[in-house]
Amino acid sequence: MTRNKSALFLLYTANSISGFAQGISMLSIPWYFAKNQQSTVFNLFYGLLTFIALFWGLYAGTLIDKYNRKKVFIILNIVCGIMVTGIGFVGLMDTFLPLWLIAAVFGITMFNYNIHYPALYAFGQEITEPENYGQLNSQIEIVGQSTSFLAGLIGAQLIDGVNTSFTCNFLLFSKTFTVHISQWKIWEIFLLDGFTYFLAITLIFFIRYKPQVVRNIETGNMLKRIKTGFSFLKKNKNIFLFGLMSYAIFATVLVEFHAVLPMYISNHLHSKGYVFAISEGTFSLGALLAGIFIRKLSKKHNIIKSIIFMMLVTGGIYLVTAFTCQISVVYIYSAILGFTNAGTRVLRMTFLFKSVSNDLMGRVNSVFNMLNVLTRTGFILLFGMVFFSNGSNITHAFTILAVFLFISTIPIFFIPNENEPHSKK
Repeated sequence: MTRNKSALFLLYTANSISGFAQGISMLSIPWYFAKNQQSTVFNLFYGLLTFIALFWGLYAGTLIDKYNRKKVFIILNIVCGIMVTGIGFVGLMDTFLPLWLIAAVFGITMFNYNIHYPALYAFGQEITEPENYGQLNSQIEIVGQSTSFLAGLIGAQLIDGVNTSFTCNFLLFSKTFTVHISQWKIWEIFLLDGFTYFLAITLIFFIRYKPQVVRNIETGNMLKRIKTGFSFLKKNKNIFLFGLMSYAIFATVLVEFHAVLPMYISNHLHSKGYVFAISEGTFSLGALLAGIFIRKLSKKHNIIKSIIFMMLVTGGIYLVTAFTCQISVVYIYSAILGFTNAGTRVLRMTFLFKSVSNDLMGRVNSVFNMLNVLTRTGFILLFGMVFFSNGSNITHAFTILAVFLFISTIPIFFIPNENEPHSKK
């Protein structure tokens, strides 16, 4: 058991509280655009944001490695909390929000993610003993996905509202119940989101910990520190290849969830927002199961083989989804996708924790994220073309993502398994 148990508990709790409301916001925004027949506009905006995140991600990695990670979290939550809450108040006062402000919240959350999650993993590595790295990554996944599952279930109610009745019969008695939940305005969701940032700050402030690894903080300007991350990966080609290719599932999941699935549900299935929200819930349930069981499964098979298997399964499930028109398939497919994506992330981060020193982790992750952003930008701009928004043409996007994953597994076959030594030069 790690010596910093209470610190990790506060870190997990703060991450869950802010992640819950962020999850509802990131559900509601793509659906808001899809419902208003503005998916093409949203995808172009998403592509632009993703490209800008390319440069922000590189800079974020240097901040994570140079400064106290607790302070990074506090400042990040203050800035994002003020901006999101401010936009929420604009909507509350005017009872209206223009599309650009709604999209701005999406952008703020995206930029937050670009520093939040690399900092979360680097901070976790810093305060955890090496023998507990696998447990740490599983716990991060379990806590995070439990939050996302709850956000998906509640988001399903808030995005479109609920107005239904059902009858319970017991012996000679019969009772009809009516359930009515009013649809939340988009700015009300943003106000909830903004409030949780400040609640997270309070919890992070009380974190006390003793570092379990020695950080050799590099001085010098930003470009010099970025170059160090690239130099490390240039000397350790197997780590570079593994980190890049194993990131492929994550790239497709972000593109699928924000740019493809809303159009698939709206244009191909002709369904409503609750399907989108419930699919997020089943995705999180699958990811939660991965967090619980993936370490046990990985003990029987090495990390490389396990990741290749999950990438192939993900590609296969994309193909199934491309050739079906059943809502139930979307739920099943989302659960499997949640398992493979989260399972790959747990194994991937455990591999990298054992292969990359903590003082380089932020920058190394930022390099992987930069290349991943380029991939996502290409897909988002491709799927943002008018062709994919017509009729059921969005199904072709799933086929393209499947082929991409199949190709990405090929280089991983040639990487030595995790039992072989890795350089930390």
